[in-house]
Amino acid sequence: MKSIGLLMIVVGLAMTIFTTFKYFSRDKIVDIGKLEITANVPHYYSWSPLIGVLVMGIGAVIVWQSSKKSI
Repeated sequence: MKSIGLLMIVVGLAMTIFTTFKYFSRDKIVDIGKLEITANVPHYYSWSPLIGVLVMGIGAVIVWQSSKKSI
């Protein structure tokens, strides 16, 4: 359980620092017979940095509870 908590803390820190994820998809613009024109279209996925703080908090609680049980 402790490793899961530590992983959640690292993921939460990354979500707090990097709040936007950008990826591209290829869309057809023109398709006339053998002529095909495509374009890369960017898509953005954003979240609040507070979600990263919440994930870090949950990870910290998991680490705290797992260390409490082992003693």
